[in-house]
Amino acid sequence: MSNLSVAELPVVGSAVPCCPPLTSEALSEEDAMKMAAMFKALGDPVRLRLFSRVASHPGGEACVCDISDVGVSQPTVSHHLKKLKDVGLLASERRGTWVYYRVSPGVLAAMAAMLASGSSGA
Repeated sequence: MSNLSVAELPVVGSAVPCCPPLTSEALSEEDAMKMAAMFKALGDPVRLRLFSRVASHPGGEACVCDISDVGVSQPTVSHHLKKLKDVGLLASERRGTWVYYRVSPGVLAAMAAMLASGSSGA
């Protein structure tokens, strides 16, 4: 059993996530735990490929039937998608017999903001 928890990213206003870049200030313990769970989930090559397939799928969402060809069995694909969902990276919706996945709102922006450099120079 994993000790990963669903990450709730800080939000400013109603839809724009905001987290301080790593170079601007030290992360709080709580923020570090949330972000570590997300990066840990993405640290598996199969999960990273699945996340990429969902994120790049036309229309912003993908049926599990369209993204499951990643070299592992269907039950393993479902397991990996559940892990991505559990840490808040993906959201899902069941439609009939299929499950459709989409990147959770604000996740990519929050991750990009966290990794952004605090300086404008290289």
